[in-house]
Amino acid sequence: MDRKTKAPAPAKQARRYERPRGGQARAIADLMPEIGRTVFRRFGFVQSSVVTRWPEIVGPHHAKVCAPESIRFAPGEKSEGTMQLVVVPAHAPLIQHVIPEIIERVNRFFGYNAVSRVKLRQGMVKPPAGGQTTAPPSLRPIPLELGESLRDIGDPELRAVLESLARSLDAGKTNKN
Repeated sequence: MDRKTKAPAPAKQARRYERPRGGQARAIADLMPEIGRTVFRRFGFVQSSVVTRWPEIVGPHHAKVCAPESIRFAPGEKSEGTMQLVVVPAHAPLIQHVIPEIIERVNRFFGYNAVSRVKLRQGMVKPPAGGQTTAPPSLRPIPLELGESLRDIGDPELRAVLESLARSLDAGKTNKN
């Protein structure tokens, strides 16, 4: 019996997907929020700004010794969660005493009762990226009639915001004239 063996037909190779070409190149800064959002959500952060603005939330002193690691919520819930903090071991007792204040500040940042418990884990804390970032002082002077009233404000952050507002109002008046 002479059977002719038939050679197998060459397998069709699947075409590789190629992104449509054209269009403008996008800056990496435009892509990072999309990439970061999925990573932060994986670790329980609804908003990545909790991590990036941690020094503003708890203050620079506490930000040096503790950092948020995750926020876990009960299934189907987005409130009354548990935040896990990494704390430098020597500072754990101090942070344990200020947990109610941290919970209050985080909830104020979110605008609702997002965190009700904090769990501490001792470990190494990376220093905040870039250190303290402050806006450069404006070169325009503050109007005299507004400058005197702003000196009595004790909160430096509030005073800086109000001074910036006064400068912009003064700049608007000079542009109209």
